[in-house]
Amino acid sequence: MTEEKRAFQAEVAKLLDIVVHSLYSNREIFLRELVSNASDACDRLRYAALTQPELTAGDPDFRIRLIPDADKGVLTIADNGIGMNREDMIANLGTIARSGTAEFVRQLGEDAKRDVSVIGQFGVGFYSAFMAADAVTVVSRKAGEDTGWKWESQGDGEFTVSEAADAARGAAITLRLREDAKDFLDPATLRRIVKRYSDHIAIPVVLVEDGKDETLNSANALWTRSKTDITPEQYKEFYHHAAHAFDEPWLTIHYKAEGAIEYTGLLFIPSQKPIDIFHPDRKQHVKLYVNRVFITDQVEDLLPPYLRFLRGVVDSQDLPLNISRELLQHNPMLAKIKTGLVKRVLSELKRKSDEEGGDYEAFWETFGAVLKEGLYEDFERREEILGLCRFHTTAGEGWTTLEQVLGRMKEGQDAFYYIAGDDIAALKKSPQLEGFLAKGVEVLLLTDPVDEFWVTAIGSHKDKPFRAVTEGGVDLSKIAGGEAKEAEEPAAPADEVDSLIAAVKLALGEAVRDVRTSERLTGSAVCLVSEDGQMSVHLERMLRAHRQLEREFPRILELNPRHPLIKALAARVKSGGTGAEIEDVAHLLLDQARIVEGEPPADPTAFARRMAAVMTRGLGV
Repeated sequence: MTEEKRAFQAEVAKLLDIVVHSLYSNREIFLRELVSNASDACDRLRYAALTQPELTAGDPDFRIRLIPDADKGVLTIADNGIGMNREDMIANLGTIARSGTAEFVRQLGEDAKRDVSVIGQFGVGFYSAFMAADAVTVVSRKAGEDTGWKWESQGDGEFTVSEAADAARGAAITLRLREDAKDFLDPATLRRIVKRYSDHIAIPVVLVEDGKDETLNSANALWTRSKTDITPEQYKEFYHHAAHAFDEPWLTIHYKAEGAIEYTGLLFIPSQKPIDIFHPDRKQHVKLYVNRVFITDQVEDLLPPYLRFLRGVVDSQDLPLNISRELLQHNPMLAKIKTGLVKRVLSELKRKSDEEGGDYEAFWETFGAVLKEGLYEDFERREEILGLCRFHTTAGEGWTTLEQVLGRMKEGQDAFYYIAGDDIAALKKSPQLEGFLAKGVEVLLLTDPVDEFWVTAIGSHKDKPFRAVTEGGVDLSKIAGGEAKEAEEPAAPADEVDSLIAAVKLALGEAVRDVRTSERLTGSAVCLVSEDGQMSVHLERMLRAHRQLEREFPRILELNPRHPLIKALAARVKSGGTGAEIEDVAHLLLDQARIVEGEPPADPTAFARRMAAVMTRGLGV
């Protein structure tokens, strides 16, 4: 086959530019990334060889070799792992197939420091080679295949793929180093970098120098060592390897479970949010090993989706070594391991949340929205998870717990009240809160999409139901406080208000479900509320945005009988003003309520016309 020239995916081209320019000062991590990839390739072949031993025939001992050539100015990182064929090279070295690519590209910009953070969440992997090299060649032969392939690029937007007749099993990545990167040919430098970043890797990393082989790392699985023998730096570098990430682990959990089921867990909670954390597939990324042999990193039943932020490994001594990935999905031993892992992780989070002056809020701000999914997915641990939850409320700026909110409830208050939306600042200005604030009632401010689901799934806590302040049936009269303020603003006469309500109903017709007076408003003229049991305005908006709902549902329009505008309108209607003017005002009141809810006017053109007409009449034109 002749040489085939192809263009990089646009996202890769942008990534390469940032890798070279933004990460240049920390470029020694390229060796960590390439060694980590080589280790993964060996792990995958070791697993495949359990059922196809012929794949490793003639070369069963896995290793990663570093071969510096000072005369040619090149460094080769070679492994005898699973290898790649032509299709693998194009897919793995020319595109970013990992989920979350679109979001990753969207976040890339011109700010170098910010781009480094984004890349740290995504992981640069193979492309880190261009941090130190101006040309990269990959020669590889996939295990079980006869034909080898060569991939070449100078990181300039293109790469070539051609056949390689003498390729050995695995992959050999050769870097033509830049002039100012020749120190990576120094054996002492390579020893230092491998010891720092890759000592934990269970595959021997061998330096080939003057025809002699020198193993540079301990070459035993880090999780099998005693915790007392592992330094924080070693834990951190293992996290970087396991998660393919650049950030620091927020929490490290290393323990060995003994008893009926034995397994070791080395788990990490990142400090930065992985780029694909909200991808629809909700995959977990903890690797499963059996007796230190890698099995898979895609077993669905190892951890629940609401703990998918975890990274690391689980190594079982009891699962059969040759178990297929399909059988794993329904294995009772795996179910017990899952139970143990979840229990341990939640208990560690509880410990962190109870620490005085700890940084639990940093975790919550990063992964709280994910953990809350367990409130409606994991009935058995619902109360435990709820105790880990933190909330913003109308009572202050910081985070608080549900128990603290419970302890601050007002006399006569029989429910947890909440309001859901997209932004805390906007929620605090919502007219639906006015009556609650006047009574001194603390309201939960919920801004995560998951919030609309867990509050209905849970229903209540400590015999106190969760009630949306936007529900039509909310009754504040039983709650002590606020009476003096209400008395300062007398309401319009009941008969005048009734006439106004009848006129507004007639004008709006089916655009509203009902029109009635409000006890929740103190400063605003109108608001929209949902009938008890009806979908909230916020949830309806989310579903429409995702095209899971075709139309809007009419809401209840509430009028504040103490507001000067409503009082004046009520008097106008009572005195016979029920023509076009009142019809325009009725629609403007509805549009005003929609705008406050974050919705546009139902008919922007008609809204502008009516607004101009009302202003014209008001100016006496």
